[in-house]
Amino acid sequence: MRSNCLQLNTAKSEILWCSRVGENYVLPSTTVRDLGVLIDIDENSMRSHVLSTVSGCFAVLRQLRSIRRSVSDFVFRSLVVSLVMPRLDYCNATLAGLPASQLSRLQSVLNAAAKLIHRSSRYEHVTPMLRDLHWLRSPERIAFKLAVLTHRCLHGLAPRYLSDYIQSVAVSNRRRLRSSSSSQLVIRRTWLSTVGDRAFPVAGSHLWNSLPPDVTSASTLSVFRTRLKTHLFSRSFLS
Repeated sequence: MRSNCLQLNTAKSEILWCSRVGENYVLPSTTVRDLGVLIDIDENSMRSHVLSTVSGCFAVLRQLRSIRRSVSDFVFRSLVVSLVMPRLDYCNATLAGLPASQLSRLQSVLNAAAKLIHRSSRYEHVTPMLRDLHWLRSPERIAFKLAVLTHRCLHGLAPRYLSDYIQSVAVSNRRRLRSSSSSQLVIRRTWLSTVGDRAFPVAGSHLWNSLPPDVTSASTLSVFRTRLKTHLFSRSFLS
């Protein structure tokens, strides 16, 4: 709170510590919900959030399966995009840097949705279906959201508590060197790779520096989103 110039209002702040109610003991929660995102207190692995997201998406897919034969392909695809994708992509920038085992759970939602749209069996290869739908895979969807947020920070379209942590190499280097015209971002040092490298200033800068110049040089957000999706799509399916 001090680093963000916040002051504690003791008149409006309360705390309740309760370990026993009657004859029953109440155990502390291992997860915290913040703006709909579940955060694991002990290991910060986002495992609870991933499981909750996957469970909610599959629950919607099961409901949509019951009306699959009653609507056209276009309408059914629109329903999947409207009801499943927002759940899957909500705050997914916080999932940057997760291990492949967690990302594969999110990818299973995309695979099931693609097969349901194409009326295919569970044993058919899903890559052609994803390519036909022009859907990014789960890691690329996370990268897309993270890169867009970084672009907003660099162009004054994001809150200051985020944009203040994103710094260009050209701004930090005041001397007339070749880096003064670079579009690269400063990557902050971290002590813990499991937590620090996943923080937005670090993960966002790493991702930005890995993007080609024709993507990072986009002046408007709409052009940047178009070029970014084309780049991530080609990296995911054409590489």
